[in-house]
Amino acid sequence: MTLAETQPQSGFSGFLKTWRKRRRLSQLELSLEAGMSQRHISFLETGRSQPSRFAIAQLVDALQMPPAERDAMLQSAGFAAQTVDQRWSEDTRIAVDASIAHILQGHSPFPAVAIDRIWNLQKANDPALLFFSVLKGDPEPNMLKSMFKPGPVRAAIGNWQEVVKALYRFLELEVARRPSDRDAEALLKDLYALPDVAEAVNQPAHERPAPVMTIHFRIDGQDLRLFSLIATVGMNTDAALDDIRVETLLPADDETRDWFLKLGS
Repeated sequence: MTLAETQPQSGFSGFLKTWRKRRRLSQLELSLEAGMSQRHISFLETGRSQPSRFAIAQLVDALQMPPAERDAMLQSAGFAAQTVDQRWSEDTRIAVDASIAHILQGHSPFPAVAIDRIWNLQKANDPALLFFSVLKGDPEPNMLKSMFKPGPVRAAIGNWQEVVKALYRFLELEVARRPSDRDAEALLKDLYALPDVAEAVNQPAHERPAPVMTIHFRIDGQDLRLFSLIATVGMNTDAALDDIRVETLLPADDETRDWFLKLGS
């Protein structure tokens, strides 16, 4: 399936039909999942009927749509996005920010960052900032671009083609999950247009991939191997919360562990 084929059509009826097909559901199957008649589903898809906010909530649950796509569906039907309607309490916002800060600082002496859905850097712990300074990268706010484009960060990655291919596929999955996300789609195209990226992405695999992707950095003659864990806010119904990612980098060998211990000393 191409990227264009995953894009919701304009208007609520097209939006609903696109998502139903993406989930490979017939109108009857969707009607059973959503608790409404097949005829009503048909009328919604042809524009003969207009949905209520409650009906959209039923469809969103049945289609297992992420919060951002739910908001896009609401707006396509003329309703305000649910995220806009929700009002975080100050206590909730403080708790979320404090929890992220706790994870970042608690991961020291190893790098950890908070990023959004398209890998724009939001926060970083001190070891991450030190590591970035050692890499001598320019102040690029998007972490994918800093690794994909020619420059000191890219040059320091020994298995660059392998890493780029894996990260590009990861972003493709994010676009497939949220087909209304124009920012993610634009980033995907921008990355693909960078030198050597298309070749790396389309290069056939000659061997079975490792269970865990390890990024191999070579800095001043020192080999560093890191893998990452990415955490999200669980059980949320807010698109802003759904955007948050916390990535923690972990040493894949003792040499890397020792290097970071010395870096922070």
